[in-house]
Amino acid sequence: MTLHPTSRRRRSRGFSLIEIMIVVAIILVIASIAIPKINQQRMQAHEMAAIRTLTTIHTGQTQYFSQFGRYATNLQELGPPASGQAGPAAADLIPGELAAGSKSGYNYTVVGGPGGYTISAVPVAFGNTGRRTFFSDQTLVIRENWGQEPANVQSKEIK
Repeated sequence: MTLHPTSRRRRSRGFSLIEIMIVVAIILVIASIAIPKINQQRMQAHEMAAIRTLTTIHTGQTQYFSQFGRYATNLQELGPPASGQAGPAAADLIPGELAAGSKSGYNYTVVGGPGGYTISAVPVAFGNTGRRTFFSDQTLVIRENWGQEPANVQSKEIK
């Protein structure tokens, strides 16, 4: 059985507009399900990085105390020197990016004094780079707050 020449041409044209629209609709449905999960995983990764960064700052403070007999009063004192040798003003114990106060979607603040120090970590864009704020001090206990309000010494401890 032979096909008429116009029938052969109609079959070789490709996909119809309806078929392409159905495929695009299916892709959009899958993307609408996947994108929130991807954003949630990204925020969780930023939060886990923030917790690890708090540990890095604790290590830097411990080394700073053993070298200079006091805790650093800010992140710059833990960071690298602009030039020359490391010293109390810039001990080169943490990376420069962190010493500038921001890393992996979080802003960090260190306040040191004669008896100890506090560390605060808040998301750069709440709900986008993180959903939790963190707090810690010389006790090495890391505390969290699920919300925009910065965590403090009374916040829930991370286990």
